[in-house]
Amino acid sequence: MIFKSRLPDLQLPKSDLTTVVLSRATELAERTALVNGTSGASLSYAELSDHINRFASGLQRRGFAKGDVLALFCPNVPEYAVAFLGVAAAGGVNTTVNSLYSSADLVHQFRDSGARFLLTIPAFLDRARPAAEECGIEEIFVLGEAEGATPYASLLDNDGRREAVTIDPDSDLVALPYSSGTTGLSKGVMLTHSNLIANMVLSADVNPIDETDTLIGVLPFFHIYGMVLILNLAIYRGARLVTMARFDLPDFLALVQKYRATALNLVPPLVLALAKQPIVDDYDLGSVRIIGSGAAPLGQALEKACAERLHCQLYQGYGLTEVAGASHVLAVGDAARKPGAVGPVLRNTRSKVIDTETGVELGTNANGEILIAGPHVMAGYLNNPEATAHSIDADGWFHTGDIGYADDEGYFFIVDRVKELIKYKAYQVAPAELEALLLSHPAIADAAVIPSPDEEAGEIPMAFVVLKTPLSAEDILSFVAERVAPHKKIRKLEFVDEIPKSASGKILRRVLVERERAAVARA
Repeated sequence: MIFKSRLPDLQLPKSDLTTVVLSRATELAERTALVNGTSGASLSYAELSDHINRFASGLQRRGFAKGDVLALFCPNVPEYAVAFLGVAAAGGVNTTVNSLYSSADLVHQFRDSGARFLLTIPAFLDRARPAAEECGIEEIFVLGEAEGATPYASLLDNDGRREAVTIDPDSDLVALPYSSGTTGLSKGVMLTHSNLIANMVLSADVNPIDETDTLIGVLPFFHIYGMVLILNLAIYRGARLVTMARFDLPDFLALVQKYRATALNLVPPLVLALAKQPIVDDYDLGSVRIIGSGAAPLGQALEKACAERLHCQLYQGYGLTEVAGASHVLAVGDAARKPGAVGPVLRNTRSKVIDTETGVELGTNANGEILIAGPHVMAGYLNNPEATAHSIDADGWFHTGDIGYADDEGYFFIVDRVKELIKYKAYQVAPAELEALLLSHPAIADAAVIPSPDEEAGEIPMAFVVLKTPLSAEDILSFVAERVAPHKKIRKLEFVDEIPKSASGKILRRVLVERERAAVARA
């Protein structure tokens, strides 16, 4: 069964990304577009547009041509938008780099992407410079100043008259983020101008924001969620975006209060903090009207607790780097009657669920792998035709590797990753389901569930738990056992101080799995 939006398809812009994103810049010229949450420095829409043209011109004067790649290795700052859209305007490609990457990680991405230039900050140079030298990066630009690097400001030192570049939105790449796979080296995801435009426009259609809204750019812009659904979407819609270079809960709460933020885009760990951390009561968050959560499953109990505490509406969405952001988004008006849903499929997009073993197409209320087709599906993985062919079939369906189902009304629910399912005897157990249940307990601050090797069962569910208040392991095991089927019981538990997570908020299960395997081997 193929699922489509009940609404008619939208006519998508047929232009380059920078032109579309800045479509309201003249109209909103004097309004604030971006604010540096640390320094308070800001850019109006007129200044942003001017800086983008100057940045593009500065690159072109250094020989940067259509199709060339610039690596963005920066924290969330207003200059990120200038660089990203400036590169796009020059016909180039942005390869956005995880701020936590080591030199070895950087070498892989710089070399694989073929990056010519690098934009970073002085504090990252100890990792960036050795990698850049090893990969033959031609020039390093820095925000501020650093020995042996070119100041970012010098790229803006021109009249902004850039050379015209002919861009084919459907075929020319504009972004090359690297997917954070749990095994092997990360892969470059080739995204065109049309891919990003489609996702931005279609996602914004569901829960619109406008020039009356203020957002906090707390999720990393190098990640597809921050890149498309926060940074570019906020500018496209004419909102004010306050950037955060590094997450700190008190600082985040202070920015929400200071700038009267109205719309927040978060990941489950931040929703968890808003729902359970006592410090939240010390701040006035009454301006927040909507919260969007994505990048990982969010349990119904946690969703409800956060919305009730902040007196706002909370909705979930689902997507991947390979679909340039979101593919399913829940309208806030449906959140109360569809708790836990990530929404129906976006307009102009199709989705279906197939059996993980046979590949047979499934109907409603049946768990299987989610497939997506639409104008925002990637062009493929860079330099990796084998991985591309494995992920996008002959009919254009992208195989997400995620398990979920659609109810009778076409609302999707995400269960878990295919490769993260725990195989207990003949049964499949979804870690995210158990994590959501654990987080519903008031004494539990955070939790992760992984498979633990077991001679009899093959694998058993094991939980890592961070406590908020004292609670025994026996009480936790009983709490879960009373609420799940026998094969889903947690049969092993360890208390920890922190759950390891990626910058985008996903639980790093492989870290816990490797730790547990080592412990079993020692035993």
